[in-house]
Amino acid sequence: MADPAEPGAIYPLAVRDRSFMEELKDTSIHHTALRLAEDVKTMKLYGNLYKMVQKLSCSPEVDKDDMKQTLESAIKSNGLEIEIRNVIYHLIRNTVKSDTRPTPASSDPLNYLRRAGIQWERRVRKSLNSMCSESKAQLHGQMRTASDREEILSKWDELSTYQIDLSNYRPVYAPKDLLDVLLSLKGPMKQDETDFLPKWEFSHISLTVKNLCQLRTHFSEVLRNDNNFGDWSVTCQKVLKTRHAPLCQQALKKGVTPPPLRGALWSYVLGSQVEQHHVEHWEALRQSVLTNESIVDKLVFKDVQLTATNDDRYFVFEDVLYQIMLCFSRDTEISQLIQVEFTNSAKAKQYEGPPCGFVPFHGICMLAAPFCYLYDNPVSLYYTFRAFYIRYCHRLTTINTHPQGIVSLCLLFEKLLQTHEPQLWSHFRELQIQPIRVVFKWLMRAFSGHLPPEQLLILWDLILGYDSLEILSLLAIIILSFRRESLMQVTSVENIEAILSDLSSVKVLPLIQLTLSRD
Repeated sequence: MADPAEPGAIYPLAVRDRSFMEELKDTSIHHTALRLAEDVKTMKLYGNLYKMVQKLSCSPEVDKDDMKQTLESAIKSNGLEIEIRNVIYHLIRNTVKSDTRPTPASSDPLNYLRRAGIQWERRVRKSLNSMCSESKAQLHGQMRTASDREEILSKWDELSTYQIDLSNYRPVYAPKDLLDVLLSLKGPMKQDETDFLPKWEFSHISLTVKNLCQLRTHFSEVLRNDNNFGDWSVTCQKVLKTRHAPLCQQALKKGVTPPPLRGALWSYVLGSQVEQHHVEHWEALRQSVLTNESIVDKLVFKDVQLTATNDDRYFVFEDVLYQIMLCFSRDTEISQLIQVEFTNSAKAKQYEGPPCGFVPFHGICMLAAPFCYLYDNPVSLYYTFRAFYIRYCHRLTTINTHPQGIVSLCLLFEKLLQTHEPQLWSHFRELQIQPIRVVFKWLMRAFSGHLPPEQLLILWDLILGYDSLEILSLLAIIILSFRRESLMQVTSVENIEAILSDLSSVKVLPLIQLTLSRD
């Protein structure tokens, strides 16, 4: 027998190894397929899909003597294959995992960050529970009186006329509160390092973020706008006819989505097309609003009145925003899709939260407001907003270790500022002003309420197209860069915020293209 160390023995060993690896790969794919099949069976749309396949199997298109081949052909020719492909695509893509890893706490450099996330969650829930005690209200609600039920039902489409006393209610927390906690984070840093790192930096957090070169590669499609708008509109219409979610996602990458087609494209990308079970779920949420009142209802009304109602671009949507956010707060499916794990479940239960799984913050309704420009039907609006929130926005309002969570975005912003705008960075340091303070509200609300709606929707096109929130940090740097001269001439945070307060002249796509095309 040849010695494996001899040259002649290498080839057969390599063949065996390659064969073994291919066998492992096939086994892995098989187990993944089985797991996905089981997951599909638990979905609400499974019953409808199953009935459609049953109906096809009984049709003349399917030959019982060649069942497998003819049924597959019938599924393809009737468009059911695309629907199944989209279901699998969204099942894999939209399953939100917890950030908790099975790493021993003693060896996990990010364990302190996860603990901070748990502590923040408890603090917020405790504040809400304290508010319930002060106002003698029940967190999970109580039955409305008959007269109140009749009034809210009669005013459902005009909830701005529904009278409610909000004088004793305030937002549980605002972006500033979360930022203060983030800035106080202390990692496992050596004592001698504390003299060299400013306390307000995020650089001590051992998260990996992209540099500008990597961002340029990631967002490279933005630079390839070789189609004129008319041709691209026709192309997008063809893409929509395919009903294929990955193609719709690809179409958003150019940042020139035709406005009339944007709502449909977003629905396919987020998997939020309305089916009968969605309508039934919406109606159940609506009935819950009509029959039960909760302290969160007061927070919803307060938030809409403090933000959207006072915004010239969104005040006309006040009534529909009440509907959306009241139903949103009661949706238990959200808490199931966003899995938040506590290291100590007993302590977690001490401070309960709303049915949706999280406490609304000051400005949360502004994450829903832009969708009002895309949909006339509140049900379509609700499910697309809900899917967008579950996939992206919830990471902006929690302390987490996700690569695109709010901590990572803050770190990315500061590293880009240090590297590519050293003059501005030094200017902020000399003034003892934390740069993140002047842009944090942009990041946490994904620029909603700050950019004009038409520009915000382009920015969100890119978020969906590239499946990335990193564009938020990049745009924040770009805005500071283009206002550098004005910022360098002022010496107070108030004046800096004044310079950055009006973003009405910002054109998202040209600025991003210009920045990414620079050497």
